[in-house]
Amino acid sequence: MTHILRIDSSARTEGSISRGLADKVVAKHPDATVISRDLADGIPHLDAAWTKATFTPVDARSVDDNAALALSDEIVAEVQAADLIVISAATYNFSIPSTLKAWIDQLARAGVTFRYGEDGTPEGLLTGKRVIVVTASGGTPIGAPHDFVSPYLTFILNFMGISDIEFISATGADGIASADASIEELAA
Repeated sequence: MTHILRIDSSARTEGSISRGLADKVVAKHPDATVISRDLADGIPHLDAAWTKATFTPVDARSVDDNAALALSDEIVAEVQAADLIVISAATYNFSIPSTLKAWIDQLARAGVTFRYGEDGTPEGLLTGKRVIVVTASGGTPIGAPHDFVSPYLTFILNFMGISDIEFISATGADGIASADASIEELAA
């Protein structure tokens, strides 16, 4: 059985095109188990306590250190358990919503989701995952010179070991029909 992790990042909960597209992607997998995380509900940015805790060896962490990393540990576990990750990402000011960046910051942890080899070469530790990113934009198509959504998400997900990434974009007036056609072509 496929295990799906759905991440929604649009601030709009009603009438969101990216959320609607994510609904359609998830519906292509009727037998899957789905865990959802709605970033519009809020997600903390990294702070000094989080940073201190990540640089403290696991066996030396205090109760406060573990509390500072509790959400991050939960986010990491959700991604590790997922076979398919569906990310709905509205395009804000040519890039991803700040809540999605905050989620990525909670996920990207040295020694947990990536590590550096002796020669300094990074190695992603989140392998064997498939990601489908659905985006919506009024005028920033995937691959445009001013698209900072797909290059950033591709880079950071690859950095953490996820290389099976597909983008489905609804851009402009005809975008939803084009995105719907792409979703229909998805392999389950």
